[in-house]
Amino acid sequence: MIAPQGRVVLVRHGETEWSRVDKHTGRTDLPLTAAGEAKAKAVGAALQALGLRDPLVLASPRKRAIRTAEVAGFPVRRVWDDLAEWDYGDYEGLTTPQIRERAPHWTVWTHPCPGGESAESVQSRADTVIDVANAQLAEHDVLFFGHGHFSRVLTARWISLPVAEGRRFALGPASYTVLGFEHEKAQVICANVTCGPSA
Repeated sequence: MIAPQGRVVLVRHGETEWSRVDKHTGRTDLPLTAAGEAKAKAVGAALQALGLRDPLVLASPRKRAIRTAEVAGFPVRRVWDDLAEWDYGDYEGLTTPQIRERAPHWTVWTHPCPGGESAESVQSRADTVIDVANAQLAEHDVLFFGHGHFSRVLTARWISLPVAEGRRFALGPASYTVLGFEHEKAQVICANVTCGPSA
């Protein structure tokens, strides 16, 4: 049963050395840069201004997501593997131009990740995350600290779009997206909100 007053907020972790240069970062556990820490603090102030209702805070197991939550001032109640980033397999640590030397026209939305996670697996995780969020929305707003591609999948699945349509939603480091309802219908309230220096 959908709780039409609830909100789900997706927060991408702050900048890391790899995100700064657009390397695909799935399993690799990198810390935030100094700039990433500053942006995480700024996004925390913006999240406080949302007036979240007794937020249930969950995070990916990656230290960059957990640290973003800490710096933002939202203690993590549960670390959850289902919030981890897309597993890029053999493409871990590579930029899109580097991957396209092997697989022309590659994007994570349209091509497989050899040795990594399929779009079907990512969709299954996203749908589970949404089901869990919906079950909490009668009493809590839900705040997920996670990653770029997986949060974009969550945004697409929230409004019943296929995984590949996550490409339609941007989500920069230390930015957030708010999902909710209007007249009992799921909607994207705002997307890719950035805060702080150079926002």
